[in-house]
Amino acid sequence: MKSLRLALCQINSTVGDIEGNLEKILQYIKKAKEEKAEIVVFPELALTGYTPEDLLLYPQFINRAKESLEIVVKEVSDQVVILGLPFKQEDLYNSAAVLADRKLVDLYHKIYLPNYSVFDEVRYFKSGKRAPVYEYGSVLFGLNICEDIFHSTFPSPFQAYSGAELIINISASPFYVGKFERKLRMLATRAFDFGVFIVYLNSVGGQDEVVFDGRSLIISPSGDVLTVGKAFEEDFIIADLDLEEVTRVRMREPKIRWESKLENFEIVKIPIEREESLKPSLKLLNSVSEQLSEEEEIFKALITGLRDYVNKNRFKRVCLGLSGGIDSSLVALVAAEALGKENVTGVFMPSRYTSRESREDVYELSKNLGIELIEISIDEIFERYLKELSNVFSGLREDTTEENIQSRIRGTILMALSNKFGWLVLTTGNKSEMAVGYATLYGDMAGGFAPIKDLYKTQVYKVARWISKDRIPERVFTKAPTAELRPGQKDQDTLPPYEILDEVLKLHIEKCMTLEEIVQRGLEKETVKKILKMVKTAEFKRRQSPPGIKLSPVSLGKDWRFPITNRFGG
Repeated sequence: MKSLRLALCQINSTVGDIEGNLEKILQYIKKAKEEKAEIVVFPELALTGYTPEDLLLYPQFINRAKESLEIVVKEVSDQVVILGLPFKQEDLYNSAAVLADRKLVDLYHKIYLPNYSVFDEVRYFKSGKRAPVYEYGSVLFGLNICEDIFHSTFPSPFQAYSGAELIINISASPFYVGKFERKLRMLATRAFDFGVFIVYLNSVGGQDEVVFDGRSLIISPSGDVLTVGKAFEEDFIIADLDLEEVTRVRMREPKIRWESKLENFEIVKIPIEREESLKPSLKLLNSVSEQLSEEEEIFKALITGLRDYVNKNRFKRVCLGLSGGIDSSLVALVAAEALGKENVTGVFMPSRYTSRESREDVYELSKNLGIELIEISIDEIFERYLKELSNVFSGLREDTTEENIQSRIRGTILMALSNKFGWLVLTTGNKSEMAVGYATLYGDMAGGFAPIKDLYKTQVYKVARWISKDRIPERVFTKAPTAELRPGQKDQDTLPPYEILDEVLKLHIEKCMTLEEIVQRGLEKETVKKILKMVKTAEFKRRQSPPGIKLSPVSLGKDWRFPITNRFGG
């Protein structure tokens, strides 16, 4: 029986830490050898981390990656190793190095360079043109990189029609809610249409605003999912493929032969002999993991994104302002889960407008989570501000100015703690607030990282309810949201109900709908008009906000690129 043993190394690389990534890669190669894996696969740009952005403009960075590749080459003898890295020949490419017999056998260069959403690959790389098939004993396999497999005409079908029995795709595909299911359907269709095994290896971990969810896949020529890697965790997958399944499927449904009229396709021979007698051991295949709910996907992404941002940037501890509201409560819970309760400090900064209920909820939350709590009143500081500004403000009524002063005092206190103790300040604003500017610049927007920046308020409630397990006080879910910056203040004094606000924002931000198009959905015109005006005028704030974790198809970060100076009515 014709079979092949693969090792899929779903690793969490750190951008720029070439030495650290190299060490991890060598450990996994050794581990794969112990498991007698014949082909060992690593993700896209695994050696440098994805994406290095303008580090790719520095020759020394590219040279360091090449030097590290040469170290890997020396360690690869009787295996085939596929490793992603940037490689410069006549130009710079996003490449997959094919290594065997202590040689660099070939370099596959990514053909389709994404230049949308968080991607900017055209800025750095030249597109590849080749789509070879690799001959490894009696096995023929194709190789491509991430975006390449999303295209149905080339290179994957070309490689299949050239005789490939499996196509290996190395990827760094960022997460957003619902993407995995779409990707799974697409890859299953590719496998079935081309009559090949699809081996899809994805990166895992957080990198600034993006999170890679792993969930690497092996799909049979019949379109069946054989294994799914762990979600949001590193994984090491050993799988034996029964390659005779390709023959059986193609004989039964010979559509792959109808197209095989290709000429001049390229075959690259792997210069090592392979043992042809290995029998499939299907018990080595990982069981297909359970499908995650939307709430679980989001929570795992928040944990991964925050943990890696803190750890990879060498912070030891975080702090955040606790108000007794749902946003800060969820962020505190996420931080405690991601970093350990001993590495989280909550800061309660009450004023004359802070309610007894908010105080009680903050203390109960801190106790339930087991995190440190510091209380610093802002009342005397606020009073001093009012006194010093009284002459300048003489004759003018109080307005949002005085409200924002309170928020900025709190921001100053948090940043003082950050400076003194080296803590990373987490901001707690959600996507609904950031979209319409319901936040104070240099106040509650002050900080280093914004975990729930891409989570609508309605989603905040859903995720918090799903994960709370009575850790978040029940009253936090039921009381009306308020900033408590003036007597009796409620969010809904300024904003429409969050259910309506979020619906309008999703249509405008993610579906690119204008006023009239949204109104046609049955929403009240004046409400929509007010919301869109707020979105437009808040652009200058969003430009100055901390980075946050991408959770949706269109986040208010790299996905959202609008001019601050803008007179389009929309």
